[in-house]
Amino acid sequence: MPETPETLLARLDAFGVETRTITHPPVFTVAESQALRGTLHGGHSKNLFLRPARSAPGPYLLAVLEENRQVSVNALARAAGAGRVEMAPAEALRAMLGVEPGSVTPFGLVNAAPGTVRAVFDAGLVRDHEWVHFHPLANTMTTAIRPDDLLRFLESLGHEPELLDLPASAG
Repeated sequence: MPETPETLLARLDAFGVETRTITHPPVFTVAESQALRGTLHGGHSKNLFLRPARSAPGPYLLAVLEENRQVSVNALARAAGAGRVEMAPAEALRAMLGVEPGSVTPFGLVNAAPGTVRAVFDAGLVRDHEWVHFHPLANTMTTAIRPDDLLRFLESLGHEPELLDLPASAG
C-alpha cells in the first residue's frame, strides 16, 4: 500500500525533520501554484517523471527542477547521462511513486524501490534556498523542508539523489 500524505509527514517527523505543511485547492501547474503561494518563501519546483525510451535500458528518471527552469527533456536527459527518455504514463506514476498526475514530487520516492528511479535535482534549487516546497504525495498540500533534510531522508530510503548543474537555459 502506498504511503499517504499523513503517513509520509509522520515518517518525516519521526526522522527528526522539521516541515511546514499547508493545504490548498488542487494545483496542477506551476502557474496555479504561484497563484496560491502566499507566504511560502523559498524554492519551488517543477517535477518530471520520465521513463527510458522503449529501446533504452535503465531506471526511470525523476527530475526535480527549479520552477522557472527552461530545459527540453532531451537536454535534461543528456545532462543526466540518462540516454533517451520519454514522459512516463500515469500508470507508472501510480505504480512507482504512488501519486496521481499533477502530484509528482520527490516525496514519491518513499514508495519507490531503491534503484528503480534515479532522482536528479537541479543543483540551484537545492543550493540556493533555505527551504524548498513540494507536494506531500497530493496536490492539495504543500510541504516546506530544508534541502539537506530532504536529501538525507531520501538517502535513508535507499535512494541516491544526484545534483545536476544545468546551464541557465538548456534547450
